[in-house]
Amino acid sequence: MVSELLDSMEYREWLNQVKSKIRSVQIKAALEVNKSLLSLYWTLGKMIVDKQTESGWGNAVVERLSRDLKKEFPEMKGFSRANLFSIRKWYLFYSAQDKKVQQLVRQIPWGHNILIINKMKDYNKAEFYINATIANNWSRNVLLHQIETNLYDRKEHLTHNFDVTLPKPQSDLAKETLKDPYIFDFLTIGEKAHEKDLENQLVMDITKFLLELGAGFSFVGRQYNLEVGGRDYFIDLLFYHLKLRCFVAIELKIGEFKPEYAGKINFYLSALDDLLKTEQDNPSIGIVLCKTKNRIIAEYALRDMSKPIGVSEYKLTEAIPEELKSSLPTIEELEAELMVNLKNDNKSL
Repeated sequence: MVSELLDSMEYREWLNQVKSKIRSVQIKAALEVNKSLLSLYWTLGKMIVDKQTESGWGNAVVERLSRDLKKEFPEMKGFSRANLFSIRKWYLFYSAQDKKVQQLVRQIPWGHNILIINKMKDYNKAEFYINATIANNWSRNVLLHQIETNLYDRKEHLTHNFDVTLPKPQSDLAKETLKDPYIFDFLTIGEKAHEKDLENQLVMDITKFLLELGAGFSFVGRQYNLEVGGRDYFIDLLFYHLKLRCFVAIELKIGEFKPEYAGKINFYLSALDDLLKTEQDNPSIGIVLCKTKNRIIAEYALRDMSKPIGVSEYKLTEAIPEELKSSLPTIEELEAELMVNLKNDNKSL
């Protein structure tokens, strides 16, 4: 009887609740430890800077301090020469900002903080990446990817009509999800590829595609069928956004943006809202992804559209310049060189 009870669905559901509670406490404990550590680092950075300013001590004091602290606290990490200089740099970077910002930086791990101050010279960019890390719970590797692909600048000049087609705060959240351009550096298609080739590779690398789209996107399907007026229509890629609580239709275009693309996706969004949207869902959003766009033309195309639409470019891996191609070895040359090396290795044995 007891064994049957322990194998029951009721027990498994209860066990999941217990596990969830433990994980929640673990996360809170980790956050508190991180805040305490960064509070210590902040105080330490201030003490170093103040003493160097008051007494005119140079960088040698940091090296001496590192040796003494490691001797006194051998069980504690973080007192290496390099880390103490990072602590000093971190304090100087944010010390001129207000208390709110100083508290904000303590909400992300130390490794994330070091990455940001080593990559950023502009404070506004640093704050952007701190907030994005907190909002999306980015790992250090994801944060590095977003910095290297210049997410900050890709949020600056967006083309959309969200402000006039969506209520606040839905419009603000929709703008946060949009980028321009999207970076598809994980694709290997050539310049002569068709839209179907682009779609195929994005779906094959759906994990990387979702990472580039950003947090909240859930993949629904490709060539999603909508029947309207007895005819079949197909959306290239359909997603559901968990924060926006709406469907997001993406149309892929291999060339330059054309005004008629806006009309087409506007039609799709009307059909989605009638056929798929429930009372709990917000209005569907459309994104036209094209190789290039004239921003003025795109803005005119969206001006009188009734549905929320964004238009963005995408970038593929940079092609090898023609002048360099002639200097690169061919496959045949590489194979011949490999055979020579193998023969030489055999002779030496």
